[in-house]
Amino acid sequence: MLMEPAGLGRESPAAGRNFESLECRRFWRAGNYEVKSSLLPSPQESSEFDRARVHPKFLHSNATSHKWAFGAIAELLDNAVDEICNGATFVKVDKMINPRDNSPMLLVQDDGGGMDPEGIRHCMSLGFSKKNSKTTIGQYGNGFKTSTMRLGADAIVFTRASRDCHKTQSIGLLSYTFLRRTMKDDIIVPMVDFRSYEKEMQPLVYSSQDDWDDSLGVILDWSPFSSKVQLLQQFEDVGSHGTKVLIYNLWMNDNGLLELDFDDDDEDIRLRDRSTSEGFSRFHKEIVQTHISYTLRYSLRAYSSILYLRTFTNFQIILRGKPVEQIKIADELKFRKAVTYKPQTGLASEDAVARTTIGFAKEAPVLGIFGVNVYHKNRLIMPFWKVLQEGSSRGRCVVGIIEANFIEPAHDKQDFERTPLFIRLETKLRQVIIEYWKGHCHLIGYQPIAPEIGNKHKDAIRHSRGPGKNTQQKSSGQGITRVPHSKHELQVETSNGEQIVALPAPNGSPAASFVQDPTRGSLMEDASDFGQDHEEISCIDVEDSNLDEKMVEENLQLFNRCEQLQLRQAELKQTVNELEGELEKAKRRCVRLSSELEERRKQQNPVMSIH
Repeated sequence: MLMEPAGLGRESPAAGRNFESLECRRFWRAGNYEVKSSLLPSPQESSEFDRARVHPKFLHSNATSHKWAFGAIAELLDNAVDEICNGATFVKVDKMINPRDNSPMLLVQDDGGGMDPEGIRHCMSLGFSKKNSKTTIGQYGNGFKTSTMRLGADAIVFTRASRDCHKTQSIGLLSYTFLRRTMKDDIIVPMVDFRSYEKEMQPLVYSSQDDWDDSLGVILDWSPFSSKVQLLQQFEDVGSHGTKVLIYNLWMNDNGLLELDFDDDDEDIRLRDRSTSEGFSRFHKEIVQTHISYTLRYSLRAYSSILYLRTFTNFQIILRGKPVEQIKIADELKFRKAVTYKPQTGLASEDAVARTTIGFAKEAPVLGIFGVNVYHKNRLIMPFWKVLQEGSSRGRCVVGIIEANFIEPAHDKQDFERTPLFIRLETKLRQVIIEYWKGHCHLIGYQPIAPEIGNKHKDAIRHSRGPGKNTQQKSSGQGITRVPHSKHELQVETSNGEQIVALPAPNGSPAASFVQDPTRGSLMEDASDFGQDHEEISCIDVEDSNLDEKMVEENLQLFNRCEQLQLRQAELKQTVNELEGELEKAKRRCVRLSSELEERRKQQNPVMSIH
């Protein structure tokens, strides 16, 4: 447990004022140091029972749950989003300069309700959380510690709140550097509080003024601010309530450069260590590297644009002074289909229902971008999760979006625990994607998996163009048209302005019927019992897909033609270079021959004059 003990003292103030950083600034090596301390109680400690201590090394080992730096920043964004219910309208993420050594600092600031003195102590402690897990993203009481310590060695918090007509402001320092340099064997967090008295902020003392002064002294020695005036100036842009977090002594990579790159793009924060897009041609690689599934790996702006499923109405993520434009992946899909999955969880709430939207990526079929984006309580946990094997042709270009609130994420919120519920969800998603691929792959230029699908599609198109011979049975009373086929029957019926399409179900099971709502242009499956997992499917009208299919085929031809022209251009360029080289050789040969001819003429002139 993090502590703020009495009698903190100001150990090694000279070292603090020199603002020395750790000897190792690489995160994955910063926990490797020798511990020399005794856990036996000292005579100065007056307690009836011994207590377990939390060594500072735990701050580092606890932060290793974040393998990815952006996952740590997302935790801090979650804290701000959770403050929307308390009036938060923005969260700012930006770069600031450390006045001590001019090094970059990471700023995360929101205008939420802020924290009172008790709240900031819960924030700085392990496992304390008053958040309602049904309405908030955070729930474990560990995210602030893991995220800040994953991004840098030190963090200082400024927060202002108003509770019961009492206005307070607090400062807390979580410093791995301080704990290491002073050889602490327990996690000590110095904090100071202020309370408004007659419109002025006065120190709020709980134990003694000496203890308050000692805590302030440690903060001044080991924070970026060397005076009380500088500390209080940090509240000037906080407003009447809100929280500001500054993370400094940011971690470096193995090359000695900061993990976070502030210089490559003035409107973004990027990771220096980027993965490459292997397995693509040069033409395709240029497109892949601009796709959200790739850019989210190294661009915070791209990642935060899809971090939350639902669009904010009165809240903004402001990155480097520019608001982040939220992207709804579902809006970028074509030939969309909605599936509702109801697992057997024993829960009667809406959390037990997972609504999935799947479709082809807008770049299909040129790029093989695929995967399912899994959200939990509005928060992205697994982006573009490959539920099918990478090399499989099935599911190519199929992208899905699902909000699975019935399973719990891991502590870093970048994965889920491999529980039976998660494994069943994975199996279901794999099944849904394969079935979607079988029924829709021909819409992006692939050969239909089952021949009868292509036949049904052609029959539906033929029927939409006009009546055939001996294929219609009309009922003047109800205005219904039936088109009978083989045992794999496709029935198109129109009645009272609605269109009903009955598709054959696999394995001889009853056909699922779809009713088209003319105002929506989609087909909703007639509710029926599907056993344990009930699906409600909406898909496109078969007849309406004729125009879309032609457009997709034309796009495919254009992309292929474009790639052929690019290859032809490269060949022509190579030919031009070769011809230019031959031309230079011919010119040099011409000059040489001209020179030889001139020499021969000079040699012949004296002979002619003698004659």
